[in-house]
Amino acid sequence: MTEDKKKAAAKKSTAAKKPTAAKAQSSGQLEGTRSGGAEHLVLETTKGNIVIKFRPDLAPNHVAHIKRLAEEGFYNGIVFHRVIDGFMAQTGCPHGTGTGGSKYPNLKQEFNAEPHVRGTASMARSSNPDSANSQFFICFDDARFLDRQYTVWGQVVEGMENVDKIKRGEPVRDPDSIIKATVEAR
Repeated sequence: MTEDKKKAAAKKSTAAKKPTAAKAQSSGQLEGTRSGGAEHLVLETTKGNIVIKFRPDLAPNHVAHIKRLAEEGFYNGIVFHRVIDGFMAQTGCPHGTGTGGSKYPNLKQEFNAEPHVRGTASMARSSNPDSANSQFFICFDDARFLDRQYTVWGQVVEGMENVDKIKRGEPVRDPDSIIKATVEAR
């Protein structure tokens, strides 16, 4: 067999092993790519993994900022410093007190119509709408009173049971933390 024929046969063999998109989708093989390989924030925490799907369609600047911080390792070792039962778990403060942010400037608000419901990831801020920086929270339950006043930038798609396990407190004694934050296409 010539070299060209070997390459063609190998290519054909490989193509035959790949399922069609329709077959793969119906068998669940495309589960992670149905959204076109959407990017996610993966938080490895002391309670287990939490996967948040980024929503750049809602808040492109906030998503870009969080991705940058995660890729720089900013969130690694950061604690959940404010965790209120039935409301939310807040993290992202380098001091662990809710008083700090990253070395980058604060973000202009990108309030949107996305509701604050169970699993929503949204930016924390002061009374100034343009003061969000690195801190964010994940809603335990619906918190619709926050709608259009805080920037929603993502939604938990895996690991909400781990969010539910995060130790409560304000401040939290011996808080749970983010071991490592990564950005992944899924």
